Amino acid sequence: MSATLMVQGTTSDAGKSTLVTALCRWLKRQGVAVVPFKPQNMALNSAVTSDGGEIGRAQAVQAQAAGLTPHTDMNPVLLKPNSDTGAQVIIHGRAIGNMHAVAYHDYKQTARAAVLESHQRLSAQYPVVMVEGAGSPAEINLRAGDIANMGFAEAVDCPVILIADIDKGGVFAHLVGTLALLSESEQARVQGFVINRFRGDLSLLQPGLDWLEQRTGKPVLGVLPYLMDFHLEAEDAVATRQVTQAGQQLKVVVPVLPRISNHTDFDPLRLHPQVDLQFIGPGQAIPPADLIILPGSKSVRADLDFLREQGWPAAIEHHLRYGGKLLGICGGLQMLGTQIDDPHGLEGAPGSSAGLGLLDISTVLEPEKQLRNVQGRLCLEQAAVSGYEIHAGVSAGAGLNGAVQLNDGRSDGGMSVDGQVLGTYLHGLFESSEACGALLRWAGLREVQTVDYHALRERDIERLADLVEAHLDTARLRELCGL
Repeated sequence: MSATLMVQGTTSDAGKSTLVTALCRWLKRQGVAVVPFKPQNMALNSAVTSDGGEIGRAQAVQAQAAGLTPHTDMNPVLLKPNSDTGAQVIIHGRAIGNMHAVAYHDYKQTARAAVLESHQRLSAQYPVVMVEGAGSPAEINLRAGDIANMGFAEAVDCPVILIADIDKGGVFAHLVGTLALLSESEQARVQGFVINRFRGDLSLLQPGLDWLEQRTGKPVLGVLPYLMDFHLEAEDAVATRQVTQAGQQLKVVVPVLPRISNHTDFDPLRLHPQVDLQFIGPGQAIPPADLIILPGSKSVRADLDFLREQGWPAAIEHHLRYGGKLLGICGGLQMLGTQIDDPHGLEGAPGSSAGLGLLDISTVLEPEKQLRNVQGRLCLEQAAVSGYEIHAGVSAGAGLNGAVQLNDGRSDGGMSVDGQVLGTYLHGLFESSEACGALLRWAGLREVQTVDYHALRERDIERLADLVEAHLDTARLRELCGL
């Protein structure tokens, strides 16, 4: 018999992704075959799966924690916002089109069938399915037809753990208020609470925990401490924490676009002790830097307009005139070219936009999205690189002179004649130690310290499992997992 356990949160960023990751690794340590699952995810950070589809990046990290290769069944519905009221809808890893929020609300019954189909397949393969909810189950306006939280839990008849972040403040109000807004059957599903990111003396919190258990009749399954120097790839929000800098520093600037996507590309740079990474937002001037990186975008033409509204192209020209380096990744590569055409209206109204004209390429957005995990070698030092492609654009032109030579025989991206501008479709290229070192040396860092990003991520997944062992009621957790 397969068991399903769901983690829901009182708010976004309460710690749902973190707890599911922790529980997946904790169970894997005990030899339990566990699989992560998120019915519906809204995020612009995504990953390419083994079956050639696309899922939320958080589920790919959870798959790593469980010792599995990411698969589209782990996140059957992915919504990638391309405006304040609309999103690209991805079902079982494939984009089916753009929908306005109201239209998607009507589509939920179809999406629900995809969710239950994926859950059924995973339940047939794994003894434990560890589920992550989305946002909060107490979002009253989204209750009808819900497939992300209690609507899913009711459909598959699974228990729920409710997690809240004490670092935000008001943790008891979050937990009691969320529970009060659930129906009686939903309240009965909640089997306990987890309080996340606590710092201080636990004895001072104990009277509140006792009151919470008495008030709700639900047990507190544990209190997770605040982890310093901790990294887990963000589901959506741009993470800004950096490690302590030491020695020579390379200054890197990333303009934050309204629809920035896969900004997890920059996590290895944030965590590199020789890199000073700055995200620059609306109304901010681009400061002096060694390297400017134009990131991926879910709405390339609209974000290019935003770039111009901020006056950033002039700052980029000034940067290049004084010898700085410029890197474009995916949508950023497309912006570096001469023109971007969207004849099908995939990312907004059909039309064309002039690019920055820094590489001799033009791009046409096509309905069929390119989804690949790839390996190859950079033109810089012939450094080994691995990454993934997620893009609708098809680029052509003399500027595509092969920034990366891929192992499948294709070449990717290009570099300007003067060597100052480089563009690639590859996400995740800084995760490869060789490629990261070559790129940092190209940008001006003389002696590059090697950082194993994959080892850092694995280390912190292990730390999460340690927290489960030390701070949660593992006997009750095993019961909830049917063990």
